[in-house]
Amino acid sequence: MKTLVIATIILSTLGGASTFAAERCNVPKDQWQPVDALQTKLEKDGWKVRQIKTEDGCYEAYAVNQKGERMETFFNPKTLEAVGEDAG
Repeated sequence: MKTLVIATIILSTLGGASTFAAERCNVPKDQWQPVDALQTKLEKDGWKVRQIKTEDGCYEAYAVNQKGERMETFFNPKTLEAVGEDAG
């Protein structure tokens, strides 16, 4: 029973980041900046970008930051500001 409770808490937490990010990325497509602009911004910040995709209206970047940490971060496609991270 204890394992079930812990698993439920973990799963509900993982979904929260994506939901939060989606609420912050409610931007019409014609206002989005190009993916290349986000990649350039991240590389200037010292990130090594592996992939950028679109998820729930946000850009989601898979990268390694300047500290060597693997990142899955959501960005607002209009402002290119980070709006959340995917746990995992």
